[in-house]
Amino acid sequence: MKNRVAMVFGATGLIGSEVVRLLLASEAYDEVHAVVRKDPEIKDDKLRLHLTDFSDLSSLQLPMNVTDVFCCLGTTLKKAGSKEAFYAIDFQLAYDLTRLAREAGAEQFLMVSSIGAAAASSNYYLRVKGELEEAVRGLSYPCTKVFRPSLLLGERQEQRFAEGLAGSVLPYLSFLFQGPLRKYRPIESTAVAHALVAGALEGGNGFRVLEGDEIAAKAV
Repeated sequence: MKNRVAMVFGATGLIGSEVVRLLLASEAYDEVHAVVRKDPEIKDDKLRLHLTDFSDLSSLQLPMNVTDVFCCLGTTLKKAGSKEAFYAIDFQLAYDLTRLAREAGAEQFLMVSSIGAAAASSNYYLRVKGELEEAVRGLSYPCTKVFRPSLLLGERQEQRFAEGLAGSVLPYLSFLFQGPLRKYRPIESTAVAHALVAGALEGGNGFRVLEGDEIAAKAV
């Protein structure tokens, strides 16, 4: 079986950095490409870095042998500073990179979205996530898998007070998330990363959305 080649967007983030680590450790992948703004200073013979000015992708040349694309890009309205800046990253940049990868011949696309994502949502964050899901679906990857985790648990480089507070309390209240509420249970960012890689190796066809227990089950 031909080994696979991965491309990671958002390779320095909470989930993306773990995805890169897992891919580098996997015998199933010959190469791991990461499109980044700055060198993450990871040394591995399988890693190929593409240092890129995200405000201008015109000079970005993606390899033609990529099989699996992992999109872990994402910010917050607070960190972005405005709705326009948030949209530029969470929709436009993510979509443009995903389109370029498809045009280069990538076969499978795996994306981190958010629980509640919907293009018709009254919540701006969730609406943008939903719009991105619909947009990448139109790129016609042979296989697209969208992962919608709830609150992410893990050590971030930047401190987010609200998420930190919720992350310290909600894990002890997981028993409250039963039945249709199970998909809202907090989940470790490492578990989501494991699910992404497992989902890629599983393969498949068409467009699929995974939430809650489906993500947790793939992380085992």
